[in-house]
Amino acid sequence: MKKLVLLDGHAIIHRAFHAIKPLNTSHGELVNAVFGFTSMLLNIMEIEQPDYLAMAFDRKGKTFRHHADENYKATRAKTAPELIRQIKRVYEITRAFSIPIFSGNGFEADDLLGTICEQAKHEKDLKIIIVSGDRDLLQLVNEKISMHDLSGGYRKSVNFTPEKVVKKYGFPPKFIPDFKGLAGDASDNLKGVAGVGEKTARDLIREFGCLEEIYKNLPKIRESVQIKLEKDRKNAFLSKRLAIIRRDAQIEWLIEDCRLQNFDREKVLNLFDELEFQSLKKRFERLFPIKVEVIKKIEQPSLF
Repeated sequence: MKKLVLLDGHAIIHRAFHAIKPLNTSHGELVNAVFGFTSMLLNIMEIEQPDYLAMAFDRKGKTFRHHADENYKATRAKTAPELIRQIKRVYEITRAFSIPIFSGNGFEADDLLGTICEQAKHEKDLKIIIVSGDRDLLQLVNEKISMHDLSGGYRKSVNFTPEKVVKKYGFPPKFIPDFKGLAGDASDNLKGVAGVGEKTARDLIREFGCLEEIYKNLPKIRESVQIKLEKDRKNAFLSKRLAIIRRDAQIEWLIEDCRLQNFDREKVLNLFDELEFQSLKKRFERLFPIKVEVIKKIEQPSLF
């Protein structure tokens, strides 16, 4: 079975920036996030041995979610300038490996990954692995798609399958938006239902299913929770709507454009030299050794 790995670019570089102490080249260029991103990329290539790779990246500006709720992500801290300056280098690394980068106006990286998953599901004998630290993407997990959660680094990451999502949350992946609708999400400033925590949200979903069914069955819910649900009905459905990953972004995607072997080896090595990534260069050379073609000499029969 072939393997497609989808990278959540912003999540990976953000984690790398905070996980690795400041690292500068001899010319004074800060490259800790670039180093961490590249190291993780090599880890993925070594461990997963993917046939295809693609990356999605958030584009600057508002998305359809901001238009639906002006407070969406309003409490999130601004990206550090030291990290922003390294994004260009991450793009250079990604392009050196000929990995397609997807971004789109009005959509987040999650939506682009969701769209690729939706289109790729028609490919036969293909396993899809999403690499991210954003658990919103767990809603995409199914028998064909898993997600590596980067909370502990790639080598220690949990690879969420449908069974592991159920073990973690108590319900299948498709109910992640409903869970956010009830419990909210502080990182995205989703209010959810005030006073309804994660445990109550899990219990309600396990008993009734989606948010719509929960509200249809309000009379069956204990009065204290029922009052909270009635009071914050609008926020509950808005939070769910914002948490749903779109799968219809207008992007041009062909799986063969993502084939890993289609890159210039020397271009990668030259970039590693420029960034002074000598340890990563050695790892790369072990993973992608020079292929030497052995030409056998054909002995011609002697005429004499």
